[in-house]
Amino acid sequence: MRYRSVAISSAAAVLCLAGATGMAEAKPTSLYAPSAMVFSVSQGDDANAGTVLRAATLSCMPSAQGTHPDPKAACTTLNSTGGTFDRLLAAPDTNRACPMHYAPVTVTADGVWQGSRVAWKHTFANSCTMSATLNGNAVFAF
Repeated sequence: MRYRSVAISSAAAVLCLAGATGMAEAKPTSLYAPSAMVFSVSQGDDANAGTVLRAATLSCMPSAQGTHPDPKAACTTLNSTGGTFDRLLAAPDTNRACPMHYAPVTVTADGVWQGSRVAWKHTFANSCTMSATLNGNAVFAF
C-alpha cells in the first residue's frame, strides 16, 4: 500500500511538471509589426459627426491586402511617409483651379501602422482642394 501511494504521488508530480512545462509562451505570430488601417473620406469638418462618403481597409504586412482598390500602391505610398502621415499632403497643383466655396471634406487614417497606433485626420475646404492637395495620392484613391 505504501509503495502504491508513493507511485501515485510521483505520477501526480510528473503530470504537474509536464503540464507546467507545456504552457504556451507569448510569442509574436509574425516577424512583421502589424499594419492594419481604415481610411475614410467624410463630408464635413468633423470626421465623427460628418457623413462618411467612402472608406477602405488596408493591411500591409506581410502582404498588401484589404478593400482598398490598389493595396500594393497604397502600402508603397505609406511606407514612403516614414510614419508621418502629413507627408501624404502635397503642395496644391498650381495648374488646377478650385472654386472658393466652403464645403469641407475630412480624410482620416485610423488603426495601427508598423506597430504604432495612428489616428490622423485632415480637413480640406472642399473636394476640389482635397484632390489638388492629395495630387493623385494612392492612399485616398478609392
